[in-house]
Amino acid sequence: MKAKQLRLLLGDQLNPLHSWFQNVDDDVVYVIAELKQEADYTKHHIKKITAFFAAMEAFATYLKEQEHHVCYLTLDDTKVYADLPDLLTTLAAKYGCETIYYQQPDEYRLRNQLQQMAKQIDLPMFEEDTEHFLLPFEQLREHFTPKKHVRMETFYRFMRKRFDILMEAGKPQGGAWNYDSNNRKSFNASDLKQIPRPLVFNNPAKSYLTRIEDHNINTIGESSEQIDYPINRQQSLQLLNYFCEHQLPNFGNFQDAMTVNSPYSWSLYHSRLSFSLNCKMITPLEVIQTALHAFIHSQGVITLPQIEGFVRQIIGWREYVRGMYWVNMPDYSEQNFLSANYDLPQYFWDGQTKMQCLKSAITQSLEHAYAHHIQRLMITGNFSLLAGISPAQVDEWYLGIYIDAIEWVELPNTRSMALFADGGWIATKPYAASGNYVNKMSDYCKNCRYKVKEKISEDACPLNSLYWNFIDQHYDKFSKNPRMSFPVRNWDKINSEQKIAIREKAANILSNLDKL
Repeated sequence: MKAKQLRLLLGDQLNPLHSWFQNVDDDVVYVIAELKQEADYTKHHIKKITAFFAAMEAFATYLKEQEHHVCYLTLDDTKVYADLPDLLTTLAAKYGCETIYYQQPDEYRLRNQLQQMAKQIDLPMFEEDTEHFLLPFEQLREHFTPKKHVRMETFYRFMRKRFDILMEAGKPQGGAWNYDSNNRKSFNASDLKQIPRPLVFNNPAKSYLTRIEDHNINTIGESSEQIDYPINRQQSLQLLNYFCEHQLPNFGNFQDAMTVNSPYSWSLYHSRLSFSLNCKMITPLEVIQTALHAFIHSQGVITLPQIEGFVRQIIGWREYVRGMYWVNMPDYSEQNFLSANYDLPQYFWDGQTKMQCLKSAITQSLEHAYAHHIQRLMITGNFSLLAGISPAQVDEWYLGIYIDAIEWVELPNTRSMALFADGGWIATKPYAASGNYVNKMSDYCKNCRYKVKEKISEDACPLNSLYWNFIDQHYDKFSKNPRMSFPVRNWDKINSEQKIAIREKAANILSNLDKL
């Protein structure tokens, strides 16, 4: 066939509601392609790649069923192309296209590649909106300033007002904007029995696994011939409805809690909709509207703190980190405010550590390509912060291991929230914690080789000495930060002999990170 216009669809642009697809145009051919450059630009979890490939093929099939012209290419088909520009120029010539269109990539890396391509080829190239995010791209700089702290709570309130979500007569429903203080429960024995079974799918992965192996794509994690995650819009909506019925009633209460004492420890009350959202199979607005509908009609089963906590993640945090990412790229990826330079320990790749908190979070991540936000921030993230792990290595691990990790959402969460590598663009203080926090929010410590109440003994929890050593190492920076005054004052109160012992214990740990 011949077509006047080639339209590129990336693996995270699978939005059937986009205006491109409202009418069938015989002069348009859509290109959806598995590319080696996308499969191995970092070392991805095997389940992440299979889920993306399956979702891409499912979307190509959907478009064909709607009678659109689609060029769907597997790794077998694209192995002859050097990269994405080579693929696009070759296909444009093959189909006789006069123009190339693409939706704006969510990653700086890809957008830069396509913009550079547009300068080098004779065919005109045009960028269009993905029609997914609530805040238009061109309005981001109205709310975000490069290299400046932007308070998420302020942005969140603006979004609530703009979209009239949980508002009454211009004021927040219930009289408060934020119920985060209500959302910090940990599990007791009775709670553990109530955790709902997660909804998983049985999407076949075998053909994708074969291609990944045939093309020598280097991966991490445990493979499976079953893809548990939604790979199309229908499954994504099914997961959304399941969440609203079974998990949303307790989402807020336990959104920060962790446990090893449930067969559903990996899922708990979390929606796990991030893969569907980030691939654009569903939209943030319909997720919020569906959840609000469930809240309104639940007859009090879903309380305001439950729905508010969920709303905040979608219209607050998700939209916020996107804005912070785009106004700060490409400088974001170079930030290392605390001069962290230790190597990521081997157990981040195999889970073989005696620290129960790390072992649980990492093993779960390797198995499911998923961990919830507190496991990411306050377990693997907190350890990496206290141990001074290189931000570049932490970025690479987070970007690769999680099924929902795309750089626009991963980078602000690791560099800013987990590692404080930006020095305060997002968080106004490091999210640093000793073993006490882990013990409060989880049951990880109960069967751990290390003792959470001890600081310097041979069996002491490594987080404790690392925490105080972290305060000591960065004392000059933290003493100037009002939000760090409490831990700084507490460090000042520790006598000299204890300080020496803590420093020595931490130094020994840092010299033997792989042996924890």
